[in-house]
Amino acid sequence: MVWPFRSKSRKQIARIEITGAIASATRKRVLSAFKTIEEKKFPALLLRIDSPGGTVGDSQEIYSALKRLQEKVKVVASFGNISASGGVYIGVGSEHIMANPGTITGSIGVILRGNNLERLLEKIGVSFKVIKSGPYKDILAFDRELTEPEQTILQELIDTSYQQFVQTVAEGRKLSVENVKAFADGRIFTGQQALELGVVDRLGTEEDARRWAAELAGLDPEKTQVFNIEERKPLLSRLVPGNQQMKTGIGAGIDWLEFEMSTSGLPLWLYRP
Repeated sequence: MVWPFRSKSRKQIARIEITGAIASATRKRVLSAFKTIEEKKFPALLLRIDSPGGTVGDSQEIYSALKRLQEKVKVVASFGNISASGGVYIGVGSEHIMANPGTITGSIGVILRGNNLERLLEKIGVSFKVIKSGPYKDILAFDRELTEPEQTILQELIDTSYQQFVQTVAEGRKLSVENVKAFADGRIFTGQQALELGVVDRLGTEEDARRWAAELAGLDPEKTQVFNIEERKPLLSRLVPGNQQMKTGIGAGIDWLEFEMSTSGLPLWLYRP
């Protein structure tokens, strides 16, 4: 596709924002935005991350795409209020990371949760008859406790995902695996602590990150503008200004509940306070 304003885009910094829980919708939006950056030939990307993390596969795909994009574009990741777990995983795909001193980051680890409603079902007199092809086909079923073999299987799954996380952080931040494991135990830490640990490169605001990206691209930090690449909003959101405020309240709560339900039983790179 030929873009009529290519020369203008080469003098701008692209900006993408990753907010909220990372899931398939996030991946699709961000990967589409990466494609736009390549087509318009932006020289630099400011990637703003304000997320507690999310699903493993989607975080990995965004990370991989960011690594490929970085071969052509200068990238600076800016950590906002929170960039934890999967947010960190994506962030280390950038060679340059900046965080606020008080940013909540870290939570490097994996969590998997299931619901056991066995006692509740017994009280109301509900039971299930299960016919399965193998002993583990209904692993994490909500109507019974896990067996010891099932716990072993799931722990091995979590351990493998954890090793992938640690290895990626070590490679991205040029740290040893042993150093990363020393703080990759699920704990959270501030941007200031992240700087001391080598997880981020500098402390500063998003504006500082913008200026850094401009400098890396050989542009004037004083004059370089930012081009926000955003998902096109539904017609109702564009016509009714208050609709977005409702989304940040009740709608945001519904979105999070849907995420919780859809990811039950899945390994997550997610900070759960």
